[in-house]
Amino acid sequence: MSPGRLLLVPNTLDLGAAPVDLQQVLPLGVLQCAARLGHWLAEDARSTRAFLKRVDAVVPLQQPLQAIAIRELPRPPKGQVVAAEPDWRELLAPARAGHDLGLISEAGLPAVADPGAAVVAAAHRLAIPVVPLPGASSLLLALAASGLNGQSFAFVGYLPQEAAARLARLKELQAASRRGRQTQLLIETPYRNAALLGALLEGLADDTRLAVSCGLSLPDAWNRSDRVADWRRRPVQMPDRVPAVFAFLAG
Repeated sequence: MSPGRLLLVPNTLDLGAAPVDLQQVLPLGVLQCAARLGHWLAEDARSTRAFLKRVDAVVPLQQPLQAIAIRELPRPPKGQVVAAEPDWRELLAPARAGHDLGLISEAGLPAVADPGAAVVAAAHRLAIPVVPLPGASSLLLALAASGLNGQSFAFVGYLPQEAAARLARLKELQAASRRGRQTQLLIETPYRNAALLGALLEGLADDTRLAVSCGLSLPDAWNRSDRVADWRRRPVQMPDRVPAVFAFLAG
């Protein structure tokens, strides 16, 4: 029997904000595919059910929501950073049995800056076909909107929260950006958006170009790309509940 496929189903970028119209941000083909699936892997079953309710309002689900199997990806036990290696054969059992299996992130594309990457790696090891479906990635949208180098870039995730370590890491990233003309992309938990912007303005050189994309795909989304010196002269108020992506390119 041929295995089913692992379908990487994109989510919206409105996590923590008022829901947007699905038809404005996800292709109809993705919604039709999601409506057919009876098996899912997700970070959070509750938010995945909420997503499927939104899908159902556009493309009726092929089976009742209560009958759809949603398995949550293992989380590290409290106090640990890394979870024990999951039983991937068991988690991917629906696909091994011939059923298509959806993988969904809390926001954006699964497996991009997302724990779903481990699921995709396991699927490849088990010879399960992997099919990425088209949708928005906040990182690439922010890069496109920045006007910075889109030919060479790196996603570096979160900076350390301790001030000295954060400043040292920023200096390291700025030097790498200057050497390779490489754009550096960062994110932060929304309630720390203002703290990260402050750290960037403190630690980066005046001529470094800094871009911020806030609330991508939302009605009040905004982008700004400017020299650090100009950011300092014209500061902005960062929201504490809306995701943002920060990017910089050293001069």
